[in-house]
Amino acid sequence: QVRLVESGGGLVQAGGSLRLSCVVSGSIFSFNPMGWYRQAPGNQRVFVAVIRRGGSTDYADSVKGRFSISRDNAKNTVYLQMNHLIPEDTAVYYCYAEKNGNRSWGQGTQVTVSS
Repeated sequence: QVRLVESGGGLVQAGGSLRLSCVVSGSIFSFNPMGWYRQAPGNQRVFVAVIRRGGSTDYADSVKGRFSISRDNAKNTVYLQMNHLIPEDTAVYYCYAEKNGNRSWGQGTQVTVSS
C-alpha cells in the first residue's frame, strides 16, 4: 500500500509563498511520474504540475512562472514551491504518484490565499 503524506499548506496573503511537501512511502524511484493536483470548493480536481523520473516537468497554464515542482530522491519527497500566490490558488492540494499505471493520492493539504 502506497502512502503519500502532504504538508506545508496554510493561510498566506496574496503575493506570498508556500512550499508544499509530499513524502512517499518506499523508494521514490519506483514512481513515475509524480505531481500535484488541486481542488477548489465546488470545482473538480485539476492538474497543477508533474515531474518525471528524468526530471522533465509540466505545469498548468494558470501556475506557469509562479510554481515550481522538484523532487529529492534521497528524502523520497516531491515539493511544490508556490510563489506570487493569488486568491484563485486557494484549494486543497493533492500529491499523486504513479506506479505501473496505478495512481495513488495523498490526503491533501489546504492552501488559503487571502486578498
